[in-house]
Amino acid sequence: MNDRHPSGAPWRNFYGRFHGKTLRDSQKDALEHDLDELCIAGVGWDENPDRKVLDIGALFGDAPVWLEVGFGGGEHLVNQACAHPGIGMIGCEPFVNGVAMLLTKLRQATAGNLRIHPGDVRDLFDVLPDGCIDKAFVLYPDPWPKKRHHRRRFVTPEYLDPLARVMKTGAELRMATDIPDYVRQALEEVPRAGFDWLAERPRDWRRPWDGWISTRYEEKALREGREPHYLTFRRV
Repeated sequence: MNDRHPSGAPWRNFYGRFHGKTLRDSQKDALEHDLDELCIAGVGWDENPDRKVLDIGALFGDAPVWLEVGFGGGEHLVNQACAHPGIGMIGCEPFVNGVAMLLTKLRQATAGNLRIHPGDVRDLFDVLPDGCIDKAFVLYPDPWPKKRHHRRRFVTPEYLDPLARVMKTGAELRMATDIPDYVRQALEEVPRAGFDWLAERPRDWRRPWDGWISTRYEEKALREGREPHYLTFRRV
């Protein structure tokens, strides 16, 4: 059986959603007119079938680079980009409604240091150079609550191993989730991928990081009585 797409891409199962509710006119306009300028060229298999490594310096110069995997509606990513103009920010999100929400937020904000990959983060990992990421965020990833679906979670070797490869030694990985079993799996799998958990006391995972902006997913969790956990790891 052929395990590759005609473009050359491997057949990777993707279990999330690409589309949701009908977009508003303003969101459609933002997708049509703003997305191309912010997209990172050379990630897609059709345009880069040989998987040539991206020139991060061409995107951000000598600036440190931070990556947010699954930026949702973009609240945290836009805030970080605006608060840290000297940082190169990369956001990855396959859900088109989330991308549209981010783009509409950027029309109200000044953030020239932000680039987007609107697709599967594994395709981005393919073409990122080793040790290029100074900080990474994985905030409220899809919990896949059923036990038989746990292999679909981000905290598995399929995602964590390439993430570890592209992060610098000493780089920080921040993860937030409101699902206790996701915490359990993260604390088992993330250290195996080459990270140290930095918590020393309960408040280290119960309190958010300085400058934290609560996302709409977190607000929903709080309304429904679930407790957020904030996990900080360091690439070793």
